Amino acid sequence: MTVLIDTPIWSLALRRNPKHLNPEEERLVHEWAGLVRTGQASLIGAIRQELLSGVRHRADFVRLQDHLTTFEDLPLLTSDYEQAAMFFNRCQAKGVTGTPIDLQICAVASRLALGIFTTDDDFEDYARCLPIRRHLMPVENR
Repeated sequence: MTVLIDTPIWSLALRRNPKHLNPEEERLVHEWAGLVRTGQASLIGAIRQELLSGVRHRADFVRLQDHLTTFEDLPLLTSDYEQAAMFFNRCQAKGVTGTPIDLQICAVASRLALGIFTTDDDFEDYARCLPIRRHLMPVENR
């Protein structure tokens, strides 16, 4: 099943030097690589934008951009934006504040019944309010 991979995971895998990863980060990148290898890795345009933002050197930007071209963005529908706004309101009513991009991720993941692979703890808060689930790594990868 396809997994919606959030910016922190893509960043670990594609922007960080593998020599500087701690053991937990190495496990996350290993899981990411398995999802990529099996065609289960997906992203949305906002995640692509976050990944490419802040890349200081043009050559690094182009390298990352080229690598990302192998991944199609999941399409966002008008209903996803509306759902993201409803999710924002639902979370806010329960004392949880989310960002527009995080709630877009939640809306798309909810519509397509995808797990969300992230290290962002905010998604734990969202999961208490919304019909989403985090992607859990298999025990052997933890």
